[in-house]
Amino acid sequence: MLTHVVLIKLKDRRPEAIAAIRAHLDTLAGNIPSLRGIEVGTDVLRSGRSFDLALIARFDDLAGLAAYQSHSVHLPVLAAIGAAAETVVAVDYEG
Repeated sequence: MLTHVVLIKLKDRRPEAIAAIRAHLDTLAGNIPSLRGIEVGTDVLRSGRSFDLALIARFDDLAGLAAYQSHSVHLPVLAAIGAAAETVVAVDYEG
């Protein structure tokens, strides 16, 4: 099992801007065959060090992650995040 964790800090941190990106992320569930599980969360503390959104996605292996990365459903989500994000960090681990 491969876990893909992404944290997103937006340029515009208003609740409606965060909700718009979350709506994009929510379109991934059930629409990409290699995506075995997904969680999307919105930060509740809103501290200075907080990121606005977290994504946890699970795949069988690196090939599943690669298929997800280039999937036609993922690409517009990636573009929306790229346009809206101040910072994006990720970690991918097996286990």
